[in-house]
Amino acid sequence: MRFTPQFLEELKARLPVSEVVGRRVKLARSGREFKGLSPFNKEKTPSFFVNDQKEAWFDFSSGKNGSIFDFVMLTEGVTFPEAVERLAQMAGVALPKVSHEDQARDAHRKTLHDVMELASKFFETTLAARQGAKARGYLADRSLDPATQLKFRLGYAPSERFALKEHLGSHGVPVPDMIEAGLLIAGDDIPVPFDRFRDRVMFPITDIRGRVIAFGGRALDKDAPAKYLNSPETPLFHKGHTLYNLATARQAAHDGAPVVVVEGYVDVIAMVTAGFPAAVAPLGTALTEDQLALLWKLADEPVLCFDGDGAGLRAAYRAVELAMPRLKPGKSLKFALLPQGQDPDDLLRSAGREAVADVINAARPLGQMLWTRETENHAFDTPERRAALEARIGQVIAGIGDESVRKYYRQDFAERLALLFAPAPGAPRGNYPQRGGQGQPWRDRRPGGAGGGQRFGRPQPEPGSRNTPYVVLSQQLASSAVHRGYRTAVPKREALILQAALNHPWLLHDHLEELSQLEFRHADAERLKGALIDIAAHSAAPDAAGITAELGRRNLGELTARIAGSITTGSVWGAGPEAAPEDVLVTWQQLVALHRQEHSLTRELKDAELALGLDNSEANYLRLRDVKARLAQMDGTEALIEGFGASSGRGSRSL
Repeated sequence: MRFTPQFLEELKARLPVSEVVGRRVKLARSGREFKGLSPFNKEKTPSFFVNDQKEAWFDFSSGKNGSIFDFVMLTEGVTFPEAVERLAQMAGVALPKVSHEDQARDAHRKTLHDVMELASKFFETTLAARQGAKARGYLADRSLDPATQLKFRLGYAPSERFALKEHLGSHGVPVPDMIEAGLLIAGDDIPVPFDRFRDRVMFPITDIRGRVIAFGGRALDKDAPAKYLNSPETPLFHKGHTLYNLATARQAAHDGAPVVVVEGYVDVIAMVTAGFPAAVAPLGTALTEDQLALLWKLADEPVLCFDGDGAGLRAAYRAVELAMPRLKPGKSLKFALLPQGQDPDDLLRSAGREAVADVINAARPLGQMLWTRETENHAFDTPERRAALEARIGQVIAGIGDESVRKYYRQDFAERLALLFAPAPGAPRGNYPQRGGQGQPWRDRRPGGAGGGQRFGRPQPEPGSRNTPYVVLSQQLASSAVHRGYRTAVPKREALILQAALNHPWLLHDHLEELSQLEFRHADAERLKGALIDIAAHSAAPDAAGITAELGRRNLGELTARIAGSITTGSVWGAGPEAAPEDVLVTWQQLVALHRQEHSLTRELKDAELALGLDNSEANYLRLRDVKARLAQMDGTEALIEGFGASSGRGSRSL
């Protein structure tokens, strides 16, 4: 009996190797793998390893290795068809009926793979040709350099209606095959089939083996009816069953990279280029059950990355609803919320890799997202409302399929509910919290805290306990724009230093070396600083108008305006264009000194947080509090700069 590759892949997707092998071999987790004693040789030291991500097992004592099918054949002494039959029964999947028609369809599917490969090469060639100039310009604007274009096999579909059709026809591809592969649009009301993708940047979509199975096309014409257009459903492509960049992400995840799910093609490419090689994306739809299963084959807790606005939260909550019934021991999700109005590509270009890493590291567990959904912006000031919350949560938890996961969710949320509804210390009975919300019920018992001692729904030891790592009080605060703002927006002091140099070019002459030694956190600020240094180094005596014009010629005019717009106060007179040189110099010196001091304190803050995370002792806590106090004091000192300006006709203030 012959089985289609699709059926065999489905069995492997449903049956992790560790589950099949674990029925005969006692396995123990070892890093990203499992190990146990060889079923083929008698041994005392484990030399048998299982890797679910590679869908394979390895027996170093005998030299044997293979898939779940090989394991069943070798351990049970059956043929391949019998092994498939037993595994299908284990997975609860009916065996397919293989006919001559099925065999012919399998051969035809291979032909369609060849057609898609021909189309992909045509799009790549067209992008590199004269016709692709506009597409190359678009990709350059998105910071996708030629090496990246080659790596992801990006292409361009010409605007002509029959360009691809004629190219494939010249290679002997029948029109019906082009239509079946989703490359042409045809129908009873269309006398002559024509190219589906026209005047679009093309993103090849591959299967888990790296074969092109579909395309996504980004329109270059702003008036196009659809900005993004995907291939239709075909014998090769079912958009809810795969992920963009799946083949590459699979290997990267095995090598230890975090699996991060973003929204679109360009976001994935930007993430991979920035050092997140296991980034993937759904294909224009909300996450599906099959895609979730694929993600859990890549990682135990993939991170779903959403915009932090209302639409992003709704998408996150839909993913929560999808995942809850399907949770298994060790299999869950995390949720990272981006600054409002920014996608990963925007954030990477404006604030750099560290800003995205901050967002991913602050990702919330699935249980916390569920708790946020049910409690945030709700009132629980009556028994009926509290009962309704408990009933809603109970209903969601009851839908978890795995009994052990369901048990621990009930325990965790019972503790959360008890803390939420507990009266404040010393309050009369019945004095319940008026509103729910992220972080509200938890109280800080550290020195100087507000009393209480819970965080994230669990009682915590007192400071000094070595069992408790330091964490921020509220993960919503940790992932908020306030906490991340120094990365996602240009810091005011960096903007003021640059603005002073723009308004008073003599600073570039007298303090160029000083400016070059400053380390700016924000990528945009660093970029503008480099341009100013270059202009000053190649111009004899640039004035403000000349510098502004040169920045415009370097396509930095918009960036300059954006940095100027980040200065929301006009009281720092010494950076303004009308300030007297004496005030400009004093303001510059103070800004530079404070910037260096803050940079040093920030490094010290990271060291203190790391120390407290490793050892939650009173001494480490006090060290962290001291660094934070000095940062706060420095902010207060910085405010005094706003009073300078005596020579410019403004009142002065001394430090």
